[in-house]
Amino acid sequence: MDVQEQDNPELQAVADLVKDIKFAMLTTEESDGTLRSRPMSTMQMESNGDLWFFTSQSSPKITEAEQHRQVNLGYARIDKQDYVSISGIGEVVRDKAKMAQLWTPWIKPWFPDGLDDPDLVLLRVRITEAEYWDAPGSTVKRLYGLAKGIVTGDTSSLGDNRKVLN
Repeated sequence: MDVQEQDNPELQAVADLVKDIKFAMLTTEESDGTLRSRPMSTMQMESNGDLWFFTSQSSPKITEAEQHRQVNLGYARIDKQDYVSISGIGEVVRDKAKMAQLWTPWIKPWFPDGLDDPDLVLLRVRITEAEYWDAPGSTVKRLYGLAKGIVTGDTSSLGDNRKVLN
């Protein structure tokens, strides 16, 4: 996955977490208002914060993202207790040059005709807001932070939680 240095310094921590997590749960809104999530593999996070995913034009998520452009991406790395929630605007992109830039053989099982597959499109999510929870790096530090929080009520050692606007 290609994660670029962020133009908005506040998004850099989000980019660092996304790079380590890679897979997101994309949530869209169905026509009746029901929320629906499915896993997506992040291909790129551009310097402006745009996130890119390959998907099928025929997928219900495309219809949902076109009707209700607000989407959410949830990233979780359980082993390190790192989490990211990204709110953004979903947009279908049919740009062959961008597809070629992002293409990897790992996509081929879903699109056997490669870049010539008529069902292949990109989904770009333009971040409007992100929130993240970043725990200390080691298990020992996390356990220390938890113990300190239990004994003193001070949760500052449990990690960082921030909201970021783009």
